[in-house]
Amino acid sequence: MTKIDIETLEARAVPEAKTLHVAMIGTRGVPAAYGGFETAVEEVGRRLVERGHRVTVYCRNADTSIKTHLGMELVHLPAVKRRSLETLSHTGLSVLHAMKQRPDAAILFNAGNAPFIGWLKAAGIPSAVHMDGLEWKRAKWAGLGAKYYKRAERVAARSGLALIADAQGIADYLKAEYGRESHLIAYGAPIIDPGSDRLGELDLTQGQYHLVVARMEPENHVDVIVEGYAGSGSELPLVVVGTAPYGDEYMARVREAAGDSDTRFLGGVWDQDLLNQLYANCRSYLHGHSVGGTNPSLLRAMGCAAPVTAFDVDFNTEVTAGHGRFFSSVEDVSIAIKSDDLDADASRSRGRDAQSHAANRYRWDDVADGYEKLLYRTATERAWGAPGSA
Repeated sequence: MTKIDIETLEARAVPEAKTLHVAMIGTRGVPAAYGGFETAVEEVGRRLVERGHRVTVYCRNADTSIKTHLGMELVHLPAVKRRSLETLSHTGLSVLHAMKQRPDAAILFNAGNAPFIGWLKAAGIPSAVHMDGLEWKRAKWAGLGAKYYKRAERVAARSGLALIADAQGIADYLKAEYGRESHLIAYGAPIIDPGSDRLGELDLTQGQYHLVVARMEPENHVDVIVEGYAGSGSELPLVVVGTAPYGDEYMARVREAAGDSDTRFLGGVWDQDLLNQLYANCRSYLHGHSVGGTNPSLLRAMGCAAPVTAFDVDFNTEVTAGHGRFFSSVEDVSIAIKSDDLDADASRSRGRDAQSHAANRYRWDDVADGYEKLLYRTATERAWGAPGSA
């Protein structure tokens, strides 16, 4: 076995239940409006609060007037607004603040924040690191950025702190690359039936469009999806939701791939109810993410019963567990779209089966259980998680 999973955690003696002060460091914070880390912080943090724990979340969201959210205490700190420095500058300030607060335990999200592991250790703050996906493979970090992320990953893996992996593929990678066991705690899926009454706001009809939700980055293969759709001859529109946070070069490539097809670029959709309706009522949801672990957008689509066609990579096959189609080329996308256009009933059935699987396998209450058990041990057994100690 290449992981320390929730069952293994339960096999260890749990300390007498006590309230913990937990710090969540290294994300954009809550309310969640950006990505997987933020969603995990919100869903896990709120449940820890409900169980009596105190949770401090370090934030760099735009609205600094929000001091609490779902019972979590929010600390807003600034960041240098440059791609290469934004996360690191904010995390550095957050760790300094946490060193004064001295929480019982901390979760450091993103192995790229590894330079601050030494600070947490020096302050005696028991910590675990959520390793994320293979960040050094992302195109936006090509060159020096990729080298930095690979080195930071190595530092985090060899730090002796407990490591969290959100997918089996990540756990296997950490074992093979660094000889480290990790705690496999996936994300949860929201199981939602949001209705369809708001689709008219976007001039859309239930079941009569295909959908992409992704940041406009090469490793998310939006250009491949759009080109495949354009070549499919589909009479249904393709709705593309997402922003290009660090420049327009890739977005220009995506628009070029669309040609004169009925591809509708909505940009970011921050209204979560409307976004859920987009997922829940599409003919198919095309998911091109390739370098992360368990992707929250994919889980959200499954939780909304969206019929999934995903990029063929182990993370996506693991999550869908036989309840999705897969693509690795423009031609594959065209074929998948044509198939779903021809058989709406089969498409809906695939979505319902995926939703049922998500409801059984990806439960936020189970995720929170895993984090709570890990936090208890991190707070009470500082050496636990060191290489060879599991």
